[in-house]
Amino acid sequence: MEVRNIDQNEITSLLSLNEDHFNDVKSKRIAPAKAQETFIAFANSDGGDLYIGIEDKSINGERIDGFHEQEEANAIISTLLEETLPAVENVLLEFLRVDGKGMILHLGVPKSPKVHYAASGDCFIRVNAQKRKIKGERITQLGYSKGAEPYEVKAVADVDLKDLTESYILQDYMNRVQTHLAADVFLRKQRLLSLRSGERVPNVGCILLFDESPQATLETRCAVKVYRLRTTDTEYKREQLEEMPITINGVIEQVIKKTIDKASEYIDGASFQDDGKLVKLQYPSEALKEILVNAVIHRDYSLNDDIHVRIFDNRIEVQSPGKLPGYMKIENLYEERFSRNPNVVRMLHNLPNPVNHDIGEGLDTAKNELKKAGLVDPVFQEKENAFLVIIKHQKIASIEDVILSYIDENPTAELTNKLVRKLSGEDDMQKVKLALQKLRGAGRIKPVNENASAFNFRYIKA
Repeated sequence: MEVRNIDQNEITSLLSLNEDHFNDVKSKRIAPAKAQETFIAFANSDGGDLYIGIEDKSINGERIDGFHEQEEANAIISTLLEETLPAVENVLLEFLRVDGKGMILHLGVPKSPKVHYAASGDCFIRVNAQKRKIKGERITQLGYSKGAEPYEVKAVADVDLKDLTESYILQDYMNRVQTHLAADVFLRKQRLLSLRSGERVPNVGCILLFDESPQATLETRCAVKVYRLRTTDTEYKREQLEEMPITINGVIEQVIKKTIDKASEYIDGASFQDDGKLVKLQYPSEALKEILVNAVIHRDYSLNDDIHVRIFDNRIEVQSPGKLPGYMKIENLYEERFSRNPNVVRMLHNLPNPVNHDIGEGLDTAKNELKKAGLVDPVFQEKENAFLVIIKHQKIASIEDVILSYIDENPTAELTNKLVRKLSGEDDMQKVKLALQKLRGAGRIKPVNENASAFNFRYIKA
């Protein structure tokens, strides 16, 4: 079994590791059956790294207490590799030697295409920094979600491994995560190389992360298109485009950052004209960021389509290829966790100041930021082969409150049904009409012209 000496930088990185969805540390005194539960939870979820021989952060004093001989870890290794049902395949197993402190057992656990059980017959999944026991229908749903291997591990034809190992993007990433491994060894250990005709070659995840032109290399489209549309209509026309859609290319980290910048640029100018007056809309930037990140890292890259970000006068739509993966449903989006591209998600998460939170936290953040801004929760829809998130510029406040707030800020403004619908985000003309009539009856607003037609009826502050 491989034994690797690690230096002080790697020791520091291990000791500063936060236990999360992808990482866990355990004492060498852990019972093999307990270690197996964590091992199985990683395999049944999105994979992860388990380090045995490191005490918890709550322990005062020396935290590294490793195995002095490999044989000391035999009971744990045997339980994990031989008593897990069925066996987890392609586990990375190595010892990390620390001078004077023994060896840390490191297991790199891949996300498995199978459902795994402990020797006790129990089944576990990983949720953030914890393992969760599941049973019954939940296990059945997990089984449905497994099936074939993720598309991200598909070997990519006609790509020279040397082009990736010499990529400045890969070198920059390795510097940031402070690894001293050779580039090809690093890619292999991170499960970014797959077998093709007996040879290890870059896979889709590797290309998305480190190829200098992934959109040209991959067979399917993997860019993001950003539109600014001067309309509130559900269907839009070409002439309503403010300019031609912007196509954003690059490796996945660059795509995320460039998309956030471009969308923010459009949103900073998000407004509409009402009789020559500019009405400005505002969205919380953090909410948009989290939804855009989710769209890029969780989309189905096997589908031949780009992500589409459409910024309308009264809403933002983010459409990503692929329905919700596995057992995920719109009803459990805030509670359950599942990643379609676990290697991509893990690699981004391992960076300092990663663009992605722990699995599932992004949507919670988006919802909370919208609430702080007084806007309704995002709306989720599953299309035939896509997932759509709609951020409405719809106030949590009542239509009446939106009207009163607007005329207080703009005392000379004239109100129309159309303007109020844009301000409140309420699409129902009848509801807006009733709100205007209610405020008129209360003496808060009055008509400009009592005899105007229904389509030209306007109100001003009373």
